Amino acid sequence: MADESGPLAFFKAQHQAFAETLAERRGREDLIDGLLEQAFSSFEGNVEIQSEGLPALACHKGCATCCTLRVTATAPEILMIARYIRWASAALKRAEVDLEQRIADADRETRGLSEERRVALRRRCPFIANGVCVIYPVRPLACRGHASYDKRACAEAAAGRAGSIPYSAPHMTVRSLVQHAMQAALRDAGYAFGAYELNQAVSRALTDEGCHRDWAAGADVFADALATEVSLEEMASTFDAIKNHP
Repeated sequence: MADESGPLAFFKAQHQAFAETLAERRGREDLIDGLLEQAFSSFEGNVEIQSEGLPALACHKGCATCCTLRVTATAPEILMIARYIRWASAALKRAEVDLEQRIADADRETRGLSEERRVALRRRCPFIANGVCVIYPVRPLACRGHASYDKRACAEAAAGRAGSIPYSAPHMTVRSLVQHAMQAALRDAGYAFGAYELNQAVSRALTDEGCHRDWAAGADVFADALATEVSLEEMASTFDAIKNHP
């Protein structure tokens, strides 16, 4: 959002950049790498600009207070996470972390729960092991965009006590713009563009190595895990309205 024209111009610029990446890398093995390198670097760079002069975040390595929330992610993010888990499997086994089983267990316990019931369950994210996020380098935009200025307020909320959490507006806004621009470009290019419940979708990706190929061919391989708070039709209509705005 460094562009002084504001969020609309930023969204359009991001959409165009994602569209170019999708066109350039269609059919290539590094399609997802290119998309997410672009998404993550754009998020980090613009958050840094928008956060100038604001207080320091309370978030730090080893803090997993908010990691009982439901997380949604796009198909490229899910496929990247599954690939990362396969790559790190030997190291995880040495650390006695059976991540695939942890994800399957979490999916079984949380699938279909509302956001409120899920938080009340206080079940820690399966990707948190020994106090740290084991997929941190490839964590989805939803996690990157969730940042707080007050650790105590997070702890109070996690314990079920009322209170507001001072979230970082730049993190939330930039995350939303980058993710939605990528989803709009995916839709225009004929790829499944929804946001999916993370545990269920990653569990599917780990048990079916054909997911990457099928998604690249246009299939909505994680349809069963689709987040439905906003329909795909409504999202598509909103994307079109933004793109057509003068």
